[in-house]
Amino acid sequence: MTQPAIQITGLKKRYGETAALASVSFDILAGEMFGLIGPDGAGKTTLIRILTSLLDPDDGECRLLGISVAKEPAEVRKVIGYMPQRFSLYPDLTVGENIRFFADLFRVPKAQRLKRTEELLGFSRLSPFVNRRAGQLSGGMKQKLALSCALIHTPKVLILDEPTTGVDPVSRREFWDILKTLKEGGVSILVTTPYMDEAEKCDRVSLINKGKILAVGTAGEITRRFSGTVYALFGGNLPGLAGWFKHRLHPNQVQILGDRIHVSLFTDAGETMDALCLTAKKEGLAIDAVEKAQPGLEDTFIALIADKEQSEEIA
Repeated sequence: MTQPAIQITGLKKRYGETAALASVSFDILAGEMFGLIGPDGAGKTTLIRILTSLLDPDDGECRLLGISVAKEPAEVRKVIGYMPQRFSLYPDLTVGENIRFFADLFRVPKAQRLKRTEELLGFSRLSPFVNRRAGQLSGGMKQKLALSCALIHTPKVLILDEPTTGVDPVSRREFWDILKTLKEGGVSILVTTPYMDEAEKCDRVSLINKGKILAVGTAGEITRRFSGTVYALFGGNLPGLAGWFKHRLHPNQVQILGDRIHVSLFTDAGETMDALCLTAKKEGLAIDAVEKAQPGLEDTFIALIADKEQSEEIA
């Protein structure tokens, strides 16, 4: 059996009274692109920092390519590339100087350095900007430079913490094209993202909320766990309509998506969509049309969070 790229077993971490991670366990397969999905404060960055040996857990174990993070942190750093959430390169250095700096930091042999730098500049399409200061780059170009620096020592595992947050849509697409190419080259990738469309590009995902894993699997496998119905509502005043439904239901059950709002009703919901729409119309809200919609990963995530919160309240 092939050894997993990353093994996480019973990981726990607390900050005072807050449990950032509550016995988190899952494996990431070799050559897999794995997405860790969750809202702010879910525990994603804490998990990444423990994996990269920047933070010690209270309990549990992490292994990367069989290497214990706690016992051999120096060996772990040799096989991973890490991109933190915020741009962390040197703005006063040029693109080329930043890459050379990280080549020195990771002790890339001089015989390989020039070839590797040229490969990365071409790969990231940064060759025309090699002499531009990093601080003068666009958001998308900064992220591609950060990725190039993380790859300079040819890591086998790549760990990315929300790499496209705040990046324009075109740059986001280019960045994911680069990740796909890396995966096809055999690099194992763990990426955290708040974007559900990005999550669906991963081979498998793990949904995390309040330090607890809610589900692990492909996007299709997780979506099939949705128990309920998603409705698409069309009307003239979508913000007002969404606000009304958020007041009547849980706010997470309502999303504005372009020219419509999506409302998720779970199997044990106390009200039907027909009854809700009738009441909304009586209160002066315009609803032009209602139709059933296919549940997505985000709808399922919201339903799993609601189920978890309900079970905890009962307990």
